[in-house]
Amino acid sequence: MTSEEYKKAPARASSLPLWKTNSIAVPEGMLIVRDDGFTGVPEGFRDERYFKLVHRMKGLRPIPVPDGFTLVTPSAQALSRHVASCYEEERISPKALAEREKTPYFRAELRIALADEGGTIAASGIAELDPEAGEGVLEWIQVSPGYRRMGLGRFIVNELLLRLKGEAEFATVSGKENSPDEPLRLYLACGFGEEVIWHVMTRK
Repeated sequence: MTSEEYKKAPARASSLPLWKTNSIAVPEGMLIVRDDGFTGVPEGFRDERYFKLVHRMKGLRPIPVPDGFTLVTPSAQALSRHVASCYEEERISPKALAEREKTPYFRAELRIALADEGGTIAASGIAELDPEAGEGVLEWIQVSPGYRRMGLGRFIVNELLLRLKGEAEFATVSGKENSPDEPLRLYLACGFGEEVIWHVMTRK
C-alpha cells in the first residue's frame, strides 16, 4: 500500500499503521475484516472488535503537568513493569522495547511517564514516528489503577501528540473496543476521530 493511498483514510485503509501493514504478514489462523465488510464469525473462530482512530494534529495545546507528578523518561525495564501492573494479560518485555529502539521509527523523546512524589510511575505511554508516511503511532497508553480519572492519561496522550507535531501529519491509535478501561473514550476526548471498527478473528 502506498502512503498516498493510506493517508486518504488511515483508519479505513488498514487496522495497522502503514509501516506494519507493509512489513508484517497476517498470521495463519487470523482474519482481519473491517466492520463494513463483516458478515459474521466463521465457525471455529472467536472475534475481538478493535477501534482505530486518527488525529489530524489540529487544536493541540500544552497541558500543565498534573499537580503532584513529574514528567520523566522511563527505562525499558520501568516501562515494562508499569505495563504489567496495569493489565491482567497484556505485557511487553524490556527486550521487545529494546528491539524497537533499533527501528527507524524510534524516538527516545516519545517514551514518557508521570511519576508520583515517591518516584513511582503512575502513567506512561509510547509513540513511534514513520517519517516517510508522516504518521505518528500511539501505543501502550496506561494509567495505574489507583491513579485513574485524574487526567493523567489525557496528559500523556496530549504530550505525545505535541512531541509528534511538526514531523507527523497525523497520528493513529487503536485498541479493544470493549476494554473496561474505556480507552476509546479517552482518545475521543483528546481530539481523535474518524473511528473505524476492525474485527480481528482468531481460531479457538
